[in-house]
Amino acid sequence: MTAPAVSQARRAVASANRIVVKVGSSSLTTAEGGLDPARLDALVDALAARCAAGSQVVLVSSGAIAAGLAPLKLSRRPRDLATQQAAASVGQLTLAHAYANSFGRYSLTVGQVLLTADDVVRRAHYRNAQRTFSRLLALGAVPVVNENDTVATEEIRFGDNDRLAALVAHLVGADALFLLSDVDALYSGDPRKPGAVRISEVAGASDVDGVQAGTAGASGLGTGGMASKLAAARLASSAGIPVLLAGSSDASRALSAADVGTAFAATGSRLTARRFWLGYATDANGRLHLDDGAVAAVVGRRRSLLAAGITGVDGDFEAGDVVELVSHAGETVARGVVGYDSAELPSLIGRKTHDLPEEQRREVVHADDLVPLHR
Repeated sequence: MTAPAVSQARRAVASANRIVVKVGSSSLTTAEGGLDPARLDALVDALAARCAAGSQVVLVSSGAIAAGLAPLKLSRRPRDLATQQAAASVGQLTLAHAYANSFGRYSLTVGQVLLTADDVVRRAHYRNAQRTFSRLLALGAVPVVNENDTVATEEIRFGDNDRLAALVAHLVGADALFLLSDVDALYSGDPRKPGAVRISEVAGASDVDGVQAGTAGASGLGTGGMASKLAAARLASSAGIPVLLAGSSDASRALSAADVGTAFAATGSRLTARRFWLGYATDANGRLHLDDGAVAAVVGRRRSLLAAGITGVDGDFEAGDVVELVSHAGETVARGVVGYDSAELPSLIGRKTHDLPEEQRREVVHADDLVPLHR
């Protein structure tokens, strides 16, 4: 296979000072569910080499539930939440111990960071996580991150570690994100079927419009799939972080020359931590439907949303909650902090500001609390 040309995105990934690397369960475990020491050591070899080259590394690692299957004599990944949590509580110890020993070969210290979605949805938790990562990296440790499957519930799960990695990449101020899996690159369809075309470079959203991405690995050990990796890559790149999606077997080349896999160029500007949290990390409690003029003002001219541009309201929310702003076509075009309770808005819909009572002559969503979304 001919190596892809060295694009600007690949150069940015190869030279990045602070990186986040995500690896999936299928890249670390056997089909029976136990950890594969040789594969884990090979990954750590590549990460340690990147550290030796001067980069700070944050590892987002799946594998806790998969590593807990064999010790608990489970033949396959459980579907019920309680058994998943039990497997995670056993497997997390095995996984952390394996990483500590493997990084120890290079005299590198690891620190375990377990997160739930609550830790990025709640603003105070988000800031605490930022401080923890910053201090670990300053002390020369390698943070090893996983979703806290032992306590996470269906309502607060990230759903897959690909999205978690994209959120962590922005949270720590990473210069690049690496998504390593059992597939060597992004393809236009299932690479096991004829006609699938390998995509080496993604410069913008239009380059992946026709991609048919699967949702689950054949091993049954993970929860993601190419669809989740593509979504995570688009999330990170739209927030100013270049991404390299590559096979875990190519980790050494991915983390050095970056001449393998699929490179996603950064397509958006780097957001402040608060604006990224607002746009991508926290949950929305409702939806405001906008007319075309309001969409143009909010997205195109970065103006505040006024009552005159609203055509409908969905959900039950209070002033200060985050809501989605939706176009006439049903596309979510922005998110923001709403200035009114949901019960107040119906009487204001479509009315000009000067027609409102004086105490209600304010923005529904102020421009400073609004983040347009790049799709």
